[in-house]
Amino acid sequence: MVLMHSPEQPDQNFKAPAFENLKGVDGQNHSLQSVQGSNGLLVMFICNHCPYVKGIMDRLPQTMAKLQKMNIGVVAINSNNPEDYPEDNFENMVSFAKQNGFTFPYVVDPANKVADLYGAICTPDFFLFNDAGLLQYRGRLDSSGKNPASAETVPELLNAAEEVAMCGSFSGNQRPAMGCSIKRK
Repeated sequence: MVLMHSPEQPDQNFKAPAFENLKGVDGQNHSLQSVQGSNGLLVMFICNHCPYVKGIMDRLPQTMAKLQKMNIGVVAINSNNPEDYPEDNFENMVSFAKQNGFTFPYVVDPANKVADLYGAICTPDFFLFNDAGLLQYRGRLDSSGKNPASAETVPELLNAAEEVAMCGSFSGNQRPAMGCSIKRK
């Protein structure tokens, strides 16, 4: 099922909900505090099997490296039910992260609690918070969606992140994320 979140501008009073002890493919447990960067935080909900996620893997790791250089923390959260979708199990998450060169924590949300706290409904779904933990951008990675990037592709998330890192807020327009529904238990 393909879903889009609301096209409305995000509520800039929405504070990043705390989470803790999410097991990462790096063998560490991660919390909101441990992944926060000095200029903000990107929380993304992804999984291994979604064609929309697979479609952005040619550019997601490079975009995340640019955010990390701007001192924006990055975390990817898999909230899918691995019993119904074995491709999204933890062992496959480890392989997926390695295969795609993730330089950021990729963690599992086994009971969908974090996805519920954030109101995440699809994969991929991107939430960009400023250094005060307030939501500034919720949308898609770029204008190409799951299609290959072209010279005309607008790097929407990266543009928002640059403004958030410099100014602490984002004033531009944003397009909703589109992808597969999160497969909740």
